[in-house]
Formats: sequence, C-alpha cells, structure tokens
Amino acid sequence: MPKLITLFSAPKPFTNPHINLIQRNAIQSWLHLGEEVEVFLIGEENGLAEVAREYNLVHLPEVKRNDKGTPLVNSIFELARAASQSPLMAYVNADILLLPDFVQAAQCILAQRNRFLAISQRWDLDVKTMLDFSNGWDQRLIEDVRQRGRLHPPAGSDIFLFPRSEFMEIPDFAIGRAGWDNWMIFHACRQGITVVDATPSMTVIHQDHDYSHLPGGKPHYDLEESECNLNLAGGMRSMYYILDSHVQLKNGRLRRPPLTTLRLLRKLELRLMPPEEERHGWRWWIARRFRRARRFRMG
Repeated sequence: MPKLITLFSAPKPFTNPHINLIQRNAIQSWLHLGEEVEVFLIGEENGLAEVAREYNLVHLPEVKRNDKGTPLVNSIFELARAASQSPLMAYVNADILLLPDFVQAAQCILAQRNRFLAISQRWDLDVKTMLDFSNGWDQRLIEDVRQRGRLHPPAGSDIFLFPRSEFMEIPDFAIGRAGWDNWMIFHACRQGITVVDATPSMTVIHQDHDYSHLPGGKPHYDLEESECNLNLAGGMRSMYYILDSHVQLKNGRLRRPPLTTLRLLRKLELRLMPPEEERHGWRWWIARRFRRARRFRMG
C-alpha cells in the first residue's frame, strides 16, 4: 500500500554544525509523523548520503543543477514523483519541523478538494540543541513555540502540499533562492487550483539560522540566482503570497479567509499592478505604495 504523503526535501550540506543539527531535528520530526508519511532526501550535498543511510531513508542523488551547481526545483520534484506512489506530495525545506497536525490537515483538505495547494505561515524558533523525540515530543514543541516562537509574516512559504498530478511542469528555478515559492502560489491561482492557507490547523516551525552556507554569506534574496528565479517566474506580478490564498483550513473546514488589513492591501496592490513591461506610470507608483504599506504592517 502506498503512503498517503511523500514528503521530500533537498537539504543543505551537513558540514556546518548548526545546519547539521537543525536538519537532523527536522528529519526526525518528519519520521515521527506516523505510518502515512514516507520521507525522501534529494541531492548529493556533503553528508546527505550518510544521513539518509543513518535514518534508513530513500535517497535520490541524481538531481539536475544550474551552472552554479545549485539543484533545480523541477528536477527535485520530478525525482520525488517518479519514486513515489503516494496520492499527495509535500516539499518541505530542510530546516522545518512538522507535527502530527500536518497529516491531520492533509486528510481534511483531501476530503474537501481534489485540486489544491496547501501552504502555511511558519513559527520562527531559535533551536540550539538536538530535540528530544521521546513520548510527548509534539506537545513539548508546541509549548516551546507558545513561549518563545514568533509567527513569521505571511511572506515566504516553506512547505507545499499538493496532489501528485499537480505541478508537472516547473521552470528551471534554483532551490534555496527567492521567487520560486511565490511562483508556486501564482501558478496554482492561474491554473484554478485552490490555494489553502493551513496556518490555523498546521504547526510549521522554522529553526533559525544564519546565511553562512550561501555564497558570500548573503541572504538568498540578494543573490543573482534569486534575480534569475524572478525573471523565470515572470517578474513581480508573479510574486504571490499566503495572503493570496483562496481559503483557510480552520476547525476541519475550508472557509473563506477573513478580510484583514493585510489582505485588503494585497488585493489593492494586485489590482493596480501593471504588466511587467510597464513598470512605470501612475499604476506602478500606487501599487508600490500599497506594497510598502503591506510590508510595513507585516513588520
């Protein structure tokens, strides 16, 4: 019997001690999600094969890369899909902790929609030690998040849950760089796929880290590859966010999200934004003001 969900990720090299620690924490959290989930690790970064063997995970090393050696998102997705028989696929960044409510949320969404993309805001948490995954680990994590966690603004996405028949064609985005996650939401909206904000029902925890693993130690949005991703996506008009979701999963049901100030600002920004080739004039000027106001409100 195939698993309900194939959870796949393309971890960073395990050479940095802190990256090694948080990625091992993340992998162990995925392995504690229950029998409905299988985990694939994709790529050939330093230490990845050894970690896959240690945790007895499927390892898919033959990922395609760009001219800078960065794995390509479409190749990652293709490898996972080809090796899986699960009805649902979930790409997760390798620093993300998941709790059993992830599986419960997936089951609820699948019971109500045939075509969907589920995303979620994350909680940022400073983690410096290996986590204890003995009985009660999930409740201990929830309590830690309540005490020390910070809800990240609805800007980036670290997890994508979708039926295996979706996202068959993806541009040559570089993984770990800005833009491709926004395109996923944009593409779903354009294809009539329901975008589900699962934040009220899914606890997604990001373990804080620096950017020393990236070229020059720069944040990913400052890199040339992020600019390439933006161009491949179709420009700023294709940069969609959690605020662009159609519904929220709350108390087991999919409902229209409340019209908050942030969502209203985002709707006005989208309505006024001109085509990419017309990045000038009064519409562009006003759309940028709405965007700045939204970012200010998000902190």
